[in-house]
Amino acid sequence: MPERLRSLIRDIHDYPSEGIVFRDITPLLADRAGLALAAESMVNPFRHQNVDVVVGAESRGFIFGTLLARSLNAGFIPIRKPGKLPWSTIARDYDLEYGSDRLEIHDDAIQAGQRVLLVDDLIATGGTMEASCQLIEALGGELVGISVLIELEGLDGAAKLAPRTVHSVLTY
Repeated sequence: MPERLRSLIRDIHDYPSEGIVFRDITPLLADRAGLALAAESMVNPFRHQNVDVVVGAESRGFIFGTLLARSLNAGFIPIRKPGKLPWSTIARDYDLEYGSDRLEIHDDAIQAGQRVLLVDDLIATGGTMEASCQLIEALGGELVGISVLIELEGLDGAAKLAPRTVHSVLTY
């Protein structure tokens, strides 16, 4: 199974800057069986965790997040870049492997005690996921886990999120 998914991910060297290997998931997204397999592999560990809402980080987290929310019969909540949400928000700044950014969520998106699954396509340094976790926790959400398609092991992003549960389908 992992090799089937791995075969659908294209490596693009020196993108977006020199020395970075970008894992391009667009071939996987275009492959109906590959997309279904990726979503099932990401959601399976959380099927019996009574997830109320799935949160996805902009933008590829939206793709997988909505698929997983549907599979779990849960709602979906987006975490977005600044200025993209129309209602009152809370925000967190974070560092990327090649810069920094900011994420926002509606301040009423998660109700205290809701069980939340956080989803994205990839975890690198863990900055995006850590900022997302902080936003979820600030709103009183109970984070049941984090599910990603790809983990870049050499950057230790998943380790930085401990003791939170991180499920990665593929590692590079």
